[in-house]
Amino acid sequence: MGLQYFLFLLMLVLSQFNLSSQATYGNQSQFFTLMKQSFSGKSLSRWDIQVPFCNYTGVGCNDHGDVVKLDVSNWSLTGNLPTNLCSYLPQLRILRLGQNNLHGEFPATIINCSLLEELNISGSVLTGTLPDFSPMASLRLLDLSYNSFTGLFPISVFNLTNLEVLSFIENERFTWWQLPEDLSRLTKLKSMILSTAIIHGKIPASIGNMTSLVDLELSGNYLVGQIPVEIGKLKNLQQLELYYNLLVGEIPFELGNLTQLIDLDLSVNLLNGKIPESLCRLPNLQVLQLYNNSLTGEIPSIIGNSTTLRLFSLYDNYLTGKVPLNLGASSDLIGLDLSENKLSGELPPEVCMGGNLVYFLVLQNQFFGQIPETYQNCKSLVRFRVNSNHLQGRIPEGLLGLPHVSIIDLSSNNLEGPISRTIGNAKNLSELFIQRNRISGVIPPEIAQADNLVKIDFSNNLISGPIPPEIGNLWKLNLLLLQGNRLNSSIPSSLSYMNSLNVLDLSNNQLTGPIPDSLCELLPNSINFSNNQLSGPVPPSLIKGGLVESFLGNPGLCVSNYLNSSETIFPACPQIHTRKRESCIWAIGISIVVVIFAAILFLKRWYSREKVVIDQDEMVSLSSFSHVQNFHKVSFDQREIIDALVEKNIVGRGGSGTVYRIQLSNGEAVAVKKLWSEKIKDSATEDQLILHRGLKTEVETLGSIRHKNIVKLYCYFSSSDLNLLVYEYMPNGNLWDALHRGRNILDWPTRHRIALGIAQGLAYLHHDLMPPIIHRDIKSTNILLSADYQAKVADFGIAKVLQARGGKDSTSTVIAGTYGYLAPEYAYSSRATVKCDVYSFGVVLMELITGKKPVEPEFGENKNIIYWVSCKVETKDGAMEILDNRLSGLFKDEMIQVLRVAIRCTCSSPALRPTMNEVVQSLIEADPCRFDSCQSSSKIKESSNATKIKNHLNYD
Repeated sequence: MGLQYFLFLLMLVLSQFNLSSQATYGNQSQFFTLMKQSFSGKSLSRWDIQVPFCNYTGVGCNDHGDVVKLDVSNWSLTGNLPTNLCSYLPQLRILRLGQNNLHGEFPATIINCSLLEELNISGSVLTGTLPDFSPMASLRLLDLSYNSFTGLFPISVFNLTNLEVLSFIENERFTWWQLPEDLSRLTKLKSMILSTAIIHGKIPASIGNMTSLVDLELSGNYLVGQIPVEIGKLKNLQQLELYYNLLVGEIPFELGNLTQLIDLDLSVNLLNGKIPESLCRLPNLQVLQLYNNSLTGEIPSIIGNSTTLRLFSLYDNYLTGKVPLNLGASSDLIGLDLSENKLSGELPPEVCMGGNLVYFLVLQNQFFGQIPETYQNCKSLVRFRVNSNHLQGRIPEGLLGLPHVSIIDLSSNNLEGPISRTIGNAKNLSELFIQRNRISGVIPPEIAQADNLVKIDFSNNLISGPIPPEIGNLWKLNLLLLQGNRLNSSIPSSLSYMNSLNVLDLSNNQLTGPIPDSLCELLPNSINFSNNQLSGPVPPSLIKGGLVESFLGNPGLCVSNYLNSSETIFPACPQIHTRKRESCIWAIGISIVVVIFAAILFLKRWYSREKVVIDQDEMVSLSSFSHVQNFHKVSFDQREIIDALVEKNIVGRGGSGTVYRIQLSNGEAVAVKKLWSEKIKDSATEDQLILHRGLKTEVETLGSIRHKNIVKLYCYFSSSDLNLLVYEYMPNGNLWDALHRGRNILDWPTRHRIALGIAQGLAYLHHDLMPPIIHRDIKSTNILLSADYQAKVADFGIAKVLQARGGKDSTSTVIAGTYGYLAPEYAYSSRATVKCDVYSFGVVLMELITGKKPVEPEFGENKNIIYWVSCKVETKDGAMEILDNRLSGLFKDEMIQVLRVAIRCTCSSPALRPTMNEVVQSLIEADPCRFDSCQSSSKIKESSNATKIKNHLNYD
């Protein structure tokens, strides 16, 4: 009886277990059905309903058929995760949903998954607040990086004592929070990655008790105080990243106890004192980055013995003394940047012994001696910059011919000897700067074989001989500066082949012979042939193009007698020369006819006392223009512009004059800015006279620039009555009007595109021009918008080109700019730097984000938008209140991300502001269209050491 009863009970239990298993299987099957209903994405087609779900891609089951792993990361899914996940999958241990487009807030029911050991929902665009994670005691990995969570950081995660990995990278919408003093309870934690997570305050000393840590990353926050010496107790630590904070004091020598350390980055802080020798003894150190601090003293010589060092970056400090001569002799260096210090002595000769050196940057120091011959064997080099030192001797024979090098800058040294013919081997060379040395010999014709060259500057050397005609084959060349040498012989006509040429300066040489007719084709480029020994007729189109000054100091030049020689400083050519320019005359024949016709019309109007209305309150009679300068090929003449300067075409007035929109006969539109003239100086205000004096600056600056985000200047007309600048017309006006006066509200993707365009234009001015240009008046009224709302930087009337004698990235000048946009240091020191432009750009970013003006009554008396924003972000939900409430909530995450960029740009300390190159990268990463079908800016996120080299060694 007992046996039968036992068998009965056993059968009952088994049947119930079977029913339970069937129910569990049904629940799990239902979950995958819900997943396919909740998400869109081609990847889910891998889940065939005819196949058991345990065989699905990304699904793992245990021996009982229970789903224990779900990994759909990087599947490009869009949608919402089914609620009550663990009601369907009660045995789930691993959940990976990262790099998808999950909608809405964090799926709070996940905290019911009490068995979950790994949760990764990184890069999934989730919003909202986070729950209390305390119920998830089994978690070993929690990665919620690259989302946009708001509210308080979930401090409860520091109670999860089984955690081994904790990552919250790039969550910039949390309320400011501090690391808890008792975080050392996480005794098993190996990786704590809290970069760009709005942490402020000090790093707790108790962090030294987290001895399991292998990776500690707290970069991009607002940490203050000193680096705790207790970090030196973390014997297993391999990666320590504290860059982009506000840390002060000296680097603790105790960090030299971290014998397992591979990567140490303390850059962009306020650290001072010497580099501890103990750091340079670390046996496994591959990356040491301490750039942009205030470090002093010498580089410890022991670093030269390192066998592991690959990236060594110390730029922008106050380091002195010599560089260890054996640096790189025993290690496989990839990047070395010691720029902008006070280092001296000789360059380390064995720096590329490992054969993989990509970047060698030591500019703006006090190095002397010769460039080591061994450098010509650095076949892997991409960027080589040793400019602004005291180097002497010859350039190593093969240095200019390295096969992969893109930039070589040897300028402002005392180098001598010839330019090697090996330059023809430099197939990747883009920019070659050797100006301000004592280079002699001739320009080798082999230079034409380096056919990727864009910029060449050989100015102010002792180069002699001819300009090789082969140089005309460099069709990509944008800049060719040869002035201040001893070049002789004639100008080769092949220069006209270089259709991309923007600037050509051959002045202050000994060039002879005529100016080739074919150079007429070079218009509209900046040309300077002054102070040579040229003779014969000047091509008429060059004179009519307003380039008379470009030919001064050539006594043998003349003008054809059909031109009025009284309009130029040159005598009329003898009759024998008049037929020698027929090809150029034909090239400009139509222009001459137009000029004659315009003169006849002018005379007719003059004698009939006809006047042209220039603006509402002013009547100015026309006279011929004494100066005309074209910067682009134009399809209109002066008369067409002058006739259209009437009241109905006025689109704006300002302190510098009046702006007209003129519809041309060819259907195109241009914008014409009429500036104050010499004739009205007596009645002009002081501000107007300052602007008038700035006219030449604007013309010279804009005329030499070619960039999609810089407004295009077509030409310049000047006479005793008028100064006219003719620009491309921007149909959507300026950004100020679009934001604060426009009927149509710009959506966030459009505003982001505008911000990125401005940033790219400024990055070009700051980093791509030699010398760089400070705009000095960045504001929303100086940002013009095209028909498709592409942004272009305009109004260079007070721009200033940096002068080498003005110091590092700076120039002393009178105060210019606009209240509300001015960087604080510029207001009290009158010293303009590129960081002043960065500050002003940050204000424009805040305008785009908030929709508010830089100064508004609601900010308070004597308060501006920066003060208002800084007060708001300190409150729990203040950051959300900052966002323009006229916009939909679709892109709040990305707007907060850009707000962080704006806050960094407007730091009171210039040293803490990013460069415009860094701003461009940050804005690309904040692209609101990166997961949508709309046109997206390219987004690249890299975290390897190779990326560090690319991002941190940023001398372009």
